[in-house]
Amino acid sequence: MDGDVAVGVKRGSDELNMYGSSPNSMTANGSDSKKQRLDESPPSRVLHIRKLPNEVSETEVIALGLPFGKVTNILMLKGKNQAFLELGTEEAAITMVNYYTAVTPQVRNTPVFIQYSNHKELKTDSALNQRAQAVLQAVSAVQDGSSPSSDPGVLDLAPPPSPVLRIIIDNMFYPVTLDVLQQIFSKFGTVMKIITFTKNNQFQALLQFSDPVNAQQAKLSLDGQNIYNSCCTLRIDFSKLVNLNVKYNNDKSRDYTRPDLPTGDGESASKDHSLLGTPSGALASYSSGGGYSSSLSLSQGGGAISPLSAAAAAAAAAGRVALSGSGVSGVLLASNLNEEMVTPQSLFTLFGVYGDVQRVKILYNKKDSALIQLSDGNQAQLAMSHLNGQKVFGKVMRVTLSKHQTVALPREGLDDQLLTKDFSGSPLHRFKKPGSKNFQNIFPPSATLHLSNIRDGVGEDDLRLLFSNSGGTVKAFKFFQDRKMSLIQMSSVEEAIQALMDLHNYDMGGNHHLKVSFSKSTI
Repeated sequence: MDGDVAVGVKRGSDELNMYGSSPNSMTANGSDSKKQRLDESPPSRVLHIRKLPNEVSETEVIALGLPFGKVTNILMLKGKNQAFLELGTEEAAITMVNYYTAVTPQVRNTPVFIQYSNHKELKTDSALNQRAQAVLQAVSAVQDGSSPSSDPGVLDLAPPPSPVLRIIIDNMFYPVTLDVLQQIFSKFGTVMKIITFTKNNQFQALLQFSDPVNAQQAKLSLDGQNIYNSCCTLRIDFSKLVNLNVKYNNDKSRDYTRPDLPTGDGESASKDHSLLGTPSGALASYSSGGGYSSSLSLSQGGGAISPLSAAAAAAAAAGRVALSGSGVSGVLLASNLNEEMVTPQSLFTLFGVYGDVQRVKILYNKKDSALIQLSDGNQAQLAMSHLNGQKVFGKVMRVTLSKHQTVALPREGLDDQLLTKDFSGSPLHRFKKPGSKNFQNIFPPSATLHLSNIRDGVGEDDLRLLFSNSGGTVKAFKFFQDRKMSLIQMSSVEEAIQALMDLHNYDMGGNHHLKVSFSKSTI
């Protein structure tokens, strides 16, 4: 069987000599002694891939190597369901083999076998390997950011879809962590790398699969789906990038093929593999056919990947802040407040933009600090991420998670300074109603405010005057067509925050209470 590995593929004498003599060209079901020789091949930048599915394309084989570095050559042995792949460096090949030792490589959901070849480079007859070379050239051109060669034989082959997806999350009412993304997307294939960032006030991520086909399946299945009920909508496109360069393993970025990367704060990466999601941890669930847990399965009816509590539990399982009852409370500590100005009501209104505030307590012995209890840990996390560092009443407010599980109410008659207030029965909670439009309109503090429920007959001058009286300067104003809603722009984010605290739920008469929230638009 050694000599006929290349049956069905014509090659020059140089190639026949090269592969006919290679112990690596033996099939997987050779004798034990043959297998032993296979395993003992020294590292090489040329890898031998066996047991490939019948109709596999060059693109799918190249995709196995792309996450690890530049692929410089490929030879398909289609008659024997095998291929040779040459990487740019031996280091890249070693990383690839080590990774796929822990995580079974799959092509079209079929396990394949990867090992070092005895040969240090591939010598291919370009005339007989033309299609593979054309695909490789197109992929390399995209990787290098240049355009493919003008050779007519190459231009006919468009570059394959990238293994990298660009993910935008709309209506992000609950925090979405890198680990939750990994859990969701690994249902469709091996997730190699993730980078998260914020752009234009939106949470975005780049996520790289081992195979463009998996990226395509994930895009088709998940684009437009909600991670949580009525919010956190996935918008997915292919990225122009073909390979991500991850420098650190931390909350913002992760390279699952390199668990040894530093965290970026001077320390090496955590050894807790379940948090890192290395092959021995999170990815193992995929390689063993796991995918994401039942709590993250796509629900057919509501278009959400999971119910709120289940997805929050998934975030908890991923080792991040999660819902109350999972060990992390919904209580925040706000400090460096302006004690002359701040009240439980003003904090209720401000933090209520991001969650349903249940109780507020200004600390008796430290009146520049307050405890704010929200409905759950996800709301607390969201409020903290948006409000920490914002200027409120002239001072930069600090917001952190509190160690308290709840805010205790004082015994009757003991709170003569009215420092504690229970808002649990308030009609002003924005998020009590499942599927409320308020879930879709949560934005960071901004100088532009969105006003709604404006009473008939109230004009631009009335609203400009009202907002000027809150201590700010109105820079611009715009009514929506029905004049029941408008945008109003203050001269700073601090002024807008103060106006929202003062005027949200302002009684305009005739049972019309003004609704104020931060806008993503500008005028």
